[in-house]
Amino acid sequence: MTSSTGRIVTANLSLTLDGRYHGAGGPADFATFVPYVTSDTARDHMSRMCANATTAVLARGNAEGFMGFWPSVADDENADPRDRAYARWLVRTQKVVLSSTLTAAPWDRTRIVNAPAADIVRELKNQGEGEILVNTSPSIVKPLLAADLVDRLYLVVLPEIVGGGQRLFEDGLPASTWALTHQETGASGELALVYDRAR
Repeated sequence: MTSSTGRIVTANLSLTLDGRYHGAGGPADFATFVPYVTSDTARDHMSRMCANATTAVLARGNAEGFMGFWPSVADDENADPRDRAYARWLVRTQKVVLSSTLTAAPWDRTRIVNAPAADIVRELKNQGEGEILVNTSPSIVKPLLAADLVDRLYLVVLPEIVGGGQRLFEDGLPASTWALTHQETGASGELALVYDRAR
């Protein structure tokens, strides 16, 4: 499960009951997700996933969205304390953004890389310390699952079927076994689940 440095790769994503990570309206369709991912259960899950992470790996689109929103939350005294803690973590942690179009990082503590996700994560596993969190970036999580490089999955499963949209777990992934190491049910029926890869 670990490399020679002891680093593990974790990934987080919210999924509907039919396995979609966005709605039928396309990649920007998150209306169904919002009530669940802002719940106490989801916020506690967010705190859990970044507690030991020292590197965030993001796709360009996620990085742009996150860094356009979260830095202002870090200093917002009216924000939920868990949101503020996550925002501060995101701003302060080392970030690796996978992009074929960005040439310079517009954010502090950020490195832009244009290379296959699996190659980058293998490199990260062999240097530094702390967990590597692939942060809500399915375009990175998918190839890492295909390469069997994900050690822990943080999932929030919504009690909704949206009937369209892209799926995280597609046909053709290598067979693997996972151990459920944490579960929590939210007031609206959402499930916060942590699965560790059994190796």
